[in-house]
Amino acid sequence: MPLSFVIGPLLFYYVKYAVAENKNITPKDYWHLFPAVIVIIYSLPYTTLPFSKKVEIAHHIQAVTQDYDFTISFFSLKQLLFIRPLHLLLYCVISLIYFKQEAKKRMAIYGQLPVNYSLVKKWIYVLVGIQLFISLYCLLDSYADFILNDYAGIINQKNYFRFLGAAFFCQNIVLFLFPKILFDSISYPDASLAKNRAAQLKKGNTPEINQNINTLLEDYLLTSPFVLPGFNLSKMALDIQLSERMLSNYFNTELKISFSEWKNNQRIDYACKLIEEGKATKLTVEGISQNVGFSSRSKFIDAFKERKGVVPSTYIKQFS
Repeated sequence: MPLSFVIGPLLFYYVKYAVAENKNITPKDYWHLFPAVIVIIYSLPYTTLPFSKKVEIAHHIQAVTQDYDFTISFFSLKQLLFIRPLHLLLYCVISLIYFKQEAKKRMAIYGQLPVNYSLVKKWIYVLVGIQLFISLYCLLDSYADFILNDYAGIINQKNYFRFLGAAFFCQNIVLFLFPKILFDSISYPDASLAKNRAAQLKKGNTPEINQNINTLLEDYLLTSPFVLPGFNLSKMALDIQLSERMLSNYFNTELKISFSEWKNNQRIDYACKLIEEGKATKLTVEGISQNVGFSSRSKFIDAFKERKGVVPSTYIKQFS
């Protein structure tokens, strides 16, 4: 029972951190687990009973009373069976509202949505939709069983398990057959796509500033900072003591590429260097991708093929 009160918060965490720029869990997020903690406390009088006593209670309910409305502590089981699907239903609604609000914020700040927004939206809607069906069906079942005291129409024990089984089956198929969407494609581009980028492009830096940045980068890149997973424009600006605006202008006007493209180019060049020098012979493609800073194997392969015209495995064979 306590685990069922974790499903809703986990769904919200997934939706929130799939679209949030800040991927770090905050102290406020732990409050979502408070209902699960309450249910754990609620369950203690029962879970701490000897196993023989639990079997006796279960047998009495199943074979004698057929009545699940008994009180273990400050909740009756019927009340909890109502609260459980309501809790999940609430988090389904919260997750959808949060997703839509974040889309509006993105539009307000950057003037456009990510190119993969349509895919992200469909994925979120399918994932939340399945949980929504499960919560509503469980709620309807509890109502038919405990309020009407009779299963009516399609709400009967056989259909209950059939429909919920089908819902969980669909959910698992979606999760396991499309891992690229689950772990990879739900990502938003860097803030370099902000709507004021056009103004920055027109304004740009002076030639002297760009030359100074170019000199600073020569020394900075000797340590290969771009291989760090959390490497971004903010960290780079902090490391070389320049403003993010100046760096962004440098990439956009001087190099004619975005920071993300420049970062991927650096990582791909570094990967090629490892391969050409024979330092990657004992590494898999996934191992190389991790060593050069990519968060996933698929992103590394896509970026490598875009820059080199071949996948990493083909490139490796040329030097083996």
